[in-house]
Amino acid sequence: MTPTATFHDLAGQSVFVTGGGAGIGAFLTDGLMAQGARVAFVQRSDATEFTDRMEEKHGVRPLYMQCDITDISLLKQSIAKAAEAHGPVTVLVNNAANDKRHTTEEIDEDFWDWSQAINLKAYFFACQAVIAGMRAAGGGSIINFTSISYMMGNAGYPAYTTANSGINGMTRSLAREFGPDRIRVNALAPGWVLTDKQKDLWVTPDVLAAHLDRQCLKDTLGPQDMVDAVLFLASNTSRMMTGQALVVDGGVVTTG
Repeated sequence: MTPTATFHDLAGQSVFVTGGGAGIGAFLTDGLMAQGARVAFVQRSDATEFTDRMEEKHGVRPLYMQCDITDISLLKQSIAKAAEAHGPVTVLVNNAANDKRHTTEEIDEDFWDWSQAINLKAYFFACQAVIAGMRAAGGGSIINFTSISYMMGNAGYPAYTTANSGINGMTRSLAREFGPDRIRVNALAPGWVLTDKQKDLWVTPDVLAAHLDRQCLKDTLGPQDMVDAVLFLASNTSRMMTGQALVVDGGVVTTG
């Protein structure tokens, strides 16, 4: 990871990241710790080895709690533990998601409910759980990961794109509701970020070339591009930005 900027106001901030021990989330934890933030994260899988690496690298250990975010009670308990350890959470990053491929005709109610539970429901209740602490602290920043997939009308995972669209509606409503408390709520919509999972499951030379042809910028996206965007949204650098969807996709989706 090569930091591109220093956000001094993030030093000492209490940050909570869902899915912060693997994939893009691990890069977020690393990047936020590099800014001096006090990071707590939940991860469904065992992240002890990653936590050890972060302690060796940064000289301080992130607070790791094993948690399936669909267990709302446990998710809320984890946020409370983070606040107890680091002070009220002033930056929430709702990052954990699951974009398992599926078709409309094959899914049943159980799959639909599972997808919404991971990709939308957990986001809402994580937001709910940090509001009181942020209000008491005089404000905060909530960053909800979404995706450009719903903007593009992508097929292949309709339950997931439905949740993505819902995240944006929720983001706007919460930004309006809690703006008077100086709580900012923004969405971050990545393009195709080439994580190890993406490379293992879906990246082929032909598919990647076709996608890059759709981008205005011809470089591939990496996890660091998401770290930089999160640092901006978490920092007071973006203090008057709320209710927005920040698209970081190399220019696949263009607006205006």
